[in-house]
Amino acid sequence: MKRILVTGGSGFLGSHLCERLLKEGNEVLCVDNLFTGRKNNIYHLLDNKSFEFMRHDITFPMYVEVDEIYNLACPASPVHYQFDPVQTTKTSVIGAINMLGLAKRLKIKILQASTSEVYGDPEIHPQPESYKGSVSTTGIRACYDEGKRCAETLFFDYHRQHKVNIKVMRIFNTYGPRMHPNDGRVVSNFIVQALQGEDITIFGDGMQTRSFCYVDDNIEGMYRLMNSRDGFTGPVNIGNPGEFTMLALAENIIRLTNSKSKLKFLSLPQDDPMQRKPVIELAKKELDWEPKVNLETGLVKTIAYFDDLLRKETI
Repeated sequence: MKRILVTGGSGFLGSHLCERLLKEGNEVLCVDNLFTGRKNNIYHLLDNKSFEFMRHDITFPMYVEVDEIYNLACPASPVHYQFDPVQTTKTSVIGAINMLGLAKRLKIKILQASTSEVYGDPEIHPQPESYKGSVSTTGIRACYDEGKRCAETLFFDYHRQHKVNIKVMRIFNTYGPRMHPNDGRVVSNFIVQALQGEDITIFGDGMQTRSFCYVDDNIEGMYRLMNSRDGFTGPVNIGNPGEFTMLALAENIIRLTNSKSKLKFLSLPQDDPMQRKPVIELAKKELDWEPKVNLETGLVKTIAYFDDLLRKETI
């Protein structure tokens, strides 16, 4: 049994990871400041004797004893990370320094949940880990994009300078139950709008593409990366290489919800990437991982979650 720290543990991905780690027989210390995390995501875990929740902001140091760290803390949707961009950058950078310092002191492994946003609006398609990105340092998304890029730099510098055992995972668009209903992400936006019979808002002409990975596949990749061979640090892309336009996604969701929603086109936000698709050959080779859940299957499960949520509470 390991005692494992999950920062951002009551968030969308964090709560699923906590479940997985408990299922594997570990003790889990879930840390979250509840800025975007929701207690409802972990409510069912609170009676588990192997689970502990701590409300804490990782921009402040932590003094705990654990065997591994998964660093997931940071707002991940534009609505949330642009609400307080300075704090977003602090969470990525100062939070990484604090967690790396803890890992260094304890001589333990630490995994960084990085992002495909480090590639920016890519000039290479699809995106391999070797691509260095095309990112604006001054735009409204830079607090997140550049914060995550700096966090990766810190991880590799701690690895080289202090021999910290690191794992870096670049997460592509992930969806599924427990997404925040007001996070502004395309899957949750489209589903909530369709279920409520509202217009589905598409930015631009709807021909920009994304690749959507179901949450169970993402967590499997994360778990395998943490437990991968010594010396393999990544960064490694974890995402589904299936590529869909925003228009196709909206039409699928309208069909699956039997909605009468219409499409409404709005201007494209600043620095919004036109294409996003991972090359996952490294994950296949090193982790024996590739996604198993197709988009329709994942959407059906996610729609059922939001349908139930809408019936229970006003979101």
